[in-house]
Amino acid sequence: MSKDNLTLVIILGILSTIVGFIMFFFNVYFGTATAKAQLFNNGSDALNYNVILKGYINTYLVGGSILFVMGALAIVLGYHQLQLKKVSDSQLDESIQDREEEM
Repeated sequence: MSKDNLTLVIILGILSTIVGFIMFFFNVYFGTATAKAQLFNNGSDALNYNVILKGYINTYLVGGSILFVMGALAIVLGYHQLQLKKVSDSQLDESIQDREEEM
């Protein structure tokens, strides 16, 4: 992978982590808003509202957790690969300079 691709992986990981963090910590707000919207649009009764509310809250909780973990992994692995790439590039540059000095 090139350095540009690795930086893109890190940037997407950061964005995914931020979105996952927001979904994870504001799952009650998002779940309540979505359940109210469904109640308003479908005219469901109050007994189903609690089931729908818990379902949406859990959906945002799980989705946020997955995005957060996947983003954090992308950041860590992308950064690690970027550091390995920098080390290998510097070693390659040193070997090229050594060959040029020998000539």
